Amino acid sequence: MAVSGSLAVDRWWHAARERLRRRLESRVYTDPSRRRRVLRIALVVLAVAAAAYYPLGMLVVHQVNDDVSYETPERLLPANGSRAVAMATALIVREVNETPWVANSPWFLPSSALDNMPNFQVGLFYALSRFTMEMTDILGRMRGTSQVDPDLDKASGLLKYDGTIWVWEPSTSLMPTASAEKQYRAAARSLMLFNDRLGRGEAVFDRRSDNLIGLLDRIGADLGSQSAILDRQAMESNAGWWDAQADDIFYATKGRLYGYYMLLRELQYDFSEVINERRVAGVWGQMLESLRIAAEMDPLIISNGRNDGLFTPSHLAVQGFYLLRARTRLQEVSNILLK
Repeated sequence: MAVSGSLAVDRWWHAARERLRRRLESRVYTDPSRRRRVLRIALVVLAVAAAAYYPLGMLVVHQVNDDVSYETPERLLPANGSRAVAMATALIVREVNETPWVANSPWFLPSSALDNMPNFQVGLFYALSRFTMEMTDILGRMRGTSQVDPDLDKASGLLKYDGTIWVWEPSTSLMPTASAEKQYRAAARSLMLFNDRLGRGEAVFDRRSDNLIGLLDRIGADLGSQSAILDRQAMESNAGWWDAQADDIFYATKGRLYGYYMLLRELQYDFSEVINERRVAGVWGQMLESLRIAAEMDPLIISNGRNDGLFTPSHLAVQGFYLLRARTRLQEVSNILLK
């Protein structure tokens, strides 16, 4: 009797559960209004996610590393090595490992819509590339006639690589290619190898005054070229807040000035004997101060208005002023070292 009662309860329970299942399926899948409501909710969720994807992603990724107090990590600074080479290595590592390299971001990543950060990175790496070239051609060779250092030569070539190249560049090849980050990481490794060998006395860093003069003259020439770009943009456009090219030029210049500031700050230690002997430390400090002010400029919105504009200032003109002031100090240092 108890068994038959239990079977009856089980049949009733299974029948009730089946009726509930059919009722739910009927309401969800056969009710047209319910299906339209679910579809609308899904579309709204997708639209909100798509709308937030780029702006939120840009906010998360955006980072302009213009910290002038940045110091080289101890692991990258070998004993008796070059502080400037160590700083160049540290800046490369920071921009491609610790910070996303966004200059080559493909369209489907939020960072592809960034503007200021990629221009800053490209400008910074241009300064690093110029410095590495001078290390290869002059400072890393004895009297400029000895064999080119292989690690410096490799790093110099890699830093010339186009920073906008991703793993696939259809304009040149349909096959995968080396990304800018990969090339720059290899450059950093080569600089580390050179500095390690330099610390062991197996590489050359010719700390003569004429070598320093040559380096300063080339940096000054590059700053002069960049000032011409600033001047041309300021002359051709007085669109104020609406100049779409002004921020590109401003941040590319900012990155270059920041790079030169960081390298010259460390070169002061590498060439301390020459600088102290020629008593040029005061002018050197003034040069660094002008570069620092220009590198730290960070307006909320870049304006390219008239030089005497009241509501739309010319940030390019201000940046150009400090750039030329630094260049003048560079020339003064060179003149003192020549005496």
